[in-house]
Amino acid sequence: MNVKPGVDSPDVRVVSGDGNSVNRHLFTEAASADVVAASLGAETDERLRRVITSLITHLHAFVKDVQLTDGEWDAGIEFLTATGQKCSDVRQEFILLSDVLGVSMLVETINHRAVREATEQTVLGPFHVVTSPDRELGADIDLVGNGEPCVVTGSVRDVDGKPVSGASIDVWQADAEGFYDVQKPGEIPERNLRGKFQSDGDGKFWFRTIVPRHYPIPDDGPVGALLAATGRHPNRPAHIHFIVEAPGFETVTTHIFKEGDPYLDSDVVFGVKESLIRDFDLVDDPDRARTLGIVNPFREMRFDCVLRHTPNPAGQEPRA
Repeated sequence: MNVKPGVDSPDVRVVSGDGNSVNRHLFTEAASADVVAASLGAETDERLRRVITSLITHLHAFVKDVQLTDGEWDAGIEFLTATGQKCSDVRQEFILLSDVLGVSMLVETINHRAVREATEQTVLGPFHVVTSPDRELGADIDLVGNGEPCVVTGSVRDVDGKPVSGASIDVWQADAEGFYDVQKPGEIPERNLRGKFQSDGDGKFWFRTIVPRHYPIPDDGPVGALLAATGRHPNRPAHIHFIVEAPGFETVTTHIFKEGDPYLDSDVVFGVKESLIRDFDLVDDPDRARTLGIVNPFREMRFDCVLRHTPNPAGQEPRA
């Protein structure tokens, strides 16, 4: 068989031994993405076809753009292998990688665009890996007592201002040294600084904790090596995580960040949004501290979460 010279497309004309010509989809540098995409079977789900075709197109374009070498390709495979090997029941290195590349925040932003005054979303983070214990309103989620005491108060309401009672408020945060319980099992009490609360009949909630502190993400693995190689710090600004959900409403996954933190403008996972920054005010009121069961003086932060209704089949938000 003789391939006609100068042909560089998915359809390569081949002259067979009997003199007839046929078109074959052969791999070439210029047509690489087209040839691979054309290999997808007719039974491929349409959404999967769109996603995989786009992935192939952009991935091949990336390889051509940087003229990837054999050694760089090997290093990339080794990096991804090491990332998978670093994952465990209490650590998700691939989520961490997605976070530091800004992909997690981009997915969140695309899928949860701001609507009216609804609370903005941000990344889940890699440490929501255990079930938070159910706690009564007002409970103290700090099981150690080595941080600055803080009271968190707030409410859950819909975009029309109506209170949402019985909403689930799942919270978790790092300790005063910047570690989550799952990072130091045996040293930090299990489920320290975690709790799941329910809003009361007026949509209100409150609990006791400590003031969050900025901290580095785990940087002893491949993601940390990538940050170091690219001159980036591993730090996240101080924050408390929240997942707020209620029947008939879209779930909100978000953080509340501490005003004045030195890393607000350079969060390693790009999670900060202006609407999610709060003051942790100093309160010096012995009587109120006694009532709340907290040491005086203490800090107080307020977070009012606004949920939007789950869209109805017509794509409109139902009105109560």
